[in-house]
Amino acid sequence: MPSTAKPYDAIVLGAGAAGLMCAARAGQRGLKVAVLEKAEKPGKKILISGGGRCNFTNIEAGPENYLSANPHFAKSALARYTPQDLIDLVEKHGIAWHEKTVGQLFCDGSAKQIVQMLLDECPDDLVEVICNAEVTAVERDVGRFAVMASGEVYIAPNLVIATGGPSIPKMGATGFAYDLARQFGLKVVEPRPALVPLTLGGEDVLFRELSGVSAPVVARTGKTSFDEAALFTHKGLSGPSILQISSYWRHGEEIGITFLPQADADWLLDLKRDKPRATVRSALREHLPDRLADALAEKLGIDRELGNVPDKALRTAGARLADWRFAPTGTEGFAKAEVTIGGISTAELSSRTMEAEKVPGLYAIGEAVDVTGWLGGYNFQWAWASGVACAEALSA
Repeated sequence: MPSTAKPYDAIVLGAGAAGLMCAARAGQRGLKVAVLEKAEKPGKKILISGGGRCNFTNIEAGPENYLSANPHFAKSALARYTPQDLIDLVEKHGIAWHEKTVGQLFCDGSAKQIVQMLLDECPDDLVEVICNAEVTAVERDVGRFAVMASGEVYIAPNLVIATGGPSIPKMGATGFAYDLARQFGLKVVEPRPALVPLTLGGEDVLFRELSGVSAPVVARTGKTSFDEAALFTHKGLSGPSILQISSYWRHGEEIGITFLPQADADWLLDLKRDKPRATVRSALREHLPDRLADALAEKLGIDRELGNVPDKALRTAGARLADWRFAPTGTEGFAKAEVTIGGISTAELSSRTMEAEKVPGLYAIGEAVDVTGWLGGYNFQWAWASGVACAEALSA
């Protein structure tokens, strides 16, 4: 090890949600911690989250809200640091918050308050957050790690990978965590974009002309469904229900959309009986934005009074509206993905401590790990919980 190296008890790579939480808790346990962040300031992804108000947790967060090759991996950490624990911390710092959608908690003010809270939780004499620190090399020898970053060398017996995944590269996100994991012989589950808009082509191109139109729907793929709004874009589909389903969708698969989730199966037949002079277009306009109603009516090909449409045709139209099939051509990629599915394999890590089984002293937390939450504060809760689990396991 270089003689000029700066010694610490732990080095945390990445000053995001997981990294800062881990550093704060480790510092509170009396450990000397260096947090190396390549950006010019900490918490950049926190700052843009939730429209700048940070959807900092979800009170419903549980293992069932996460995707992983091992669906049981997140249970231990999530059970030991709960949404209420985070709420208590937020309130301790006097940060006002509100519940926006069921379970989703946001700051009344700014996401800056969450970043400042994390920094304030770090003991000044023990935790050093070093920005503009570009890591150029990591070595391990005799039970210690040496990290070279922007001309400085840092050494510690513990190294925590908290650099996230490659989603939102304009914020500086890369696959660095995976490269480092592979360097130490850890397997990586192939990463792909998650919570990401889907693109449309072929016969579905018509719907791209509805850019800006949204409506409440149920989106499905396989046995998974989400009952939230969908938004048509100039490239395809977005909105909460689509972002959610994108995490489960695979190339080549179709997704199903229910456009009128509250409607009975034979609602068009009932309407034919009650209002025989109504049309499918006018009926849809009563429940959906006009542009969307017109597009659906055009695709259904029934443009006459319901009294003149056979019952069979109306049943077919109702069934299609209840399960409209789209064949996405892909996603908008990591550039528009909120998070990453995949990452450092949970098979390589202890679910209790986040430590690599094969490399003592090496830990991975947050989005770097193959644990991905739903939209709505779940990924932040995993960041907090995995960061705390790791911090409590670190030793000098």
